[in-house]
Amino acid sequence: MSIHLTPPPLSLYVHFPWCVRKCPYCDFNSYTLHGELDENRYVEALEQDLAAQAADVGRREVVSIFFGGGTPSLFSPEAIGRVLFSARQHLTLASDVEVTMEANPGAIEHGKFGEYRSAGLTRVSLGAQSFDAQRLEALGRIHSPDETRRAAAELHAAGLDNFNIDLMYALPGQDVVAAVRDVEAALSLEPAHLSHYQLTVEQGTVFAAQPPALPEDDVAAEMLAECTSRMATAGFTQYEVSAYAQSGRQCRHNLNYWTFGDYLGVGAGAHGKLTFAESDSIVRTLQLREPRRYLASIPALVSRNPVPRHELPFEFMLNALRLVDGFDAELFSQRTGLEWEVVAARMTALINRGLVSREGSRHRPSLRGLRFLNELLLSFVPDSCSENAKMTGAFGLSTES
Repeated sequence: MSIHLTPPPLSLYVHFPWCVRKCPYCDFNSYTLHGELDENRYVEALEQDLAAQAADVGRREVVSIFFGGGTPSLFSPEAIGRVLFSARQHLTLASDVEVTMEANPGAIEHGKFGEYRSAGLTRVSLGAQSFDAQRLEALGRIHSPDETRRAAAELHAAGLDNFNIDLMYALPGQDVVAAVRDVEAALSLEPAHLSHYQLTVEQGTVFAAQPPALPEDDVAAEMLAECTSRMATAGFTQYEVSAYAQSGRQCRHNLNYWTFGDYLGVGAGAHGKLTFAESDSIVRTLQLREPRRYLASIPALVSRNPVPRHELPFEFMLNALRLVDGFDAELFSQRTGLEWEVVAARMTALINRGLVSREGSRHRPSLRGLRFLNELLLSFVPDSCSENAKMTGAFGLSTES
């Protein structure tokens, strides 16, 4: 049986594909910048892209905007302001819309955060990764620990105290003490949010071709436990498998992803997901990945692929089971248009295995389920692709912060 779909909250994701240097662990759609950045041409393309896709969402309200990459902070405040102006022209933005930009601590000029705030930013995500210079070098990062500290100070000075710090653990040569030391360093900068995720070797990256020596799994687990405890002591509650926030400072944009909300994807290689109530369908969108091809295609040649109904349980669980507090069975039906009975037996089996806990109609991953999230998600992979999933043993679990 099916239930009539109601469009969920809507977000906007804008992709900026260039970096000063591609990190060896990164499998995102990003490219090393060679020569001058043609900022005006790319912003013009984003403006046209926004205008072309606006018809897909009508007057639905946009609750959050995320500028991701790549390195969006390579673009000037004026460029970011132009994109936001275009968004206001073509979309309906919530009065309290959350606007986040990813920033590399080594790619921000003095005083720029104040200008970004004036352009419309309300939130920033700093890609610190570590406060150990040796670890940063091993990760191919271009910034220093001091540059992260200066960036955080400038964020506070600009009134952008709602900022995230990205940290990685289980780095080459790292031990538990060093991992905790990184968390302590991040907390000393008084962020509102911390993303804390394990370094994994992804296919197609430099690290996949030349794997570094990483800590053993039991050491990585100890790092996570100690770091989580330290963050909790400092008032940061874990609300997602790799996200920790002070009260009221959870990332609205990512929460919309994780609760299977909708989002427009604008820019080279950007993904989107849209619900169409009139046709009771959910559609995935994808832009051309390579920047030159994307720019040559404007107005963008967006591919639109309906999500088959038998894949919707996996699509939903891939996101919702990241949340520490889980989800209500009613949300599953609202966001997928499917009756709960479609997944009830599988969920009961996971409860019996200790991977999921249930309180009334709310289902949440257990501590063991969060640790072995891939194993949990395998239960929802459609039969047609389950063998491939078992062979790869991994899912695309990374999100913006």
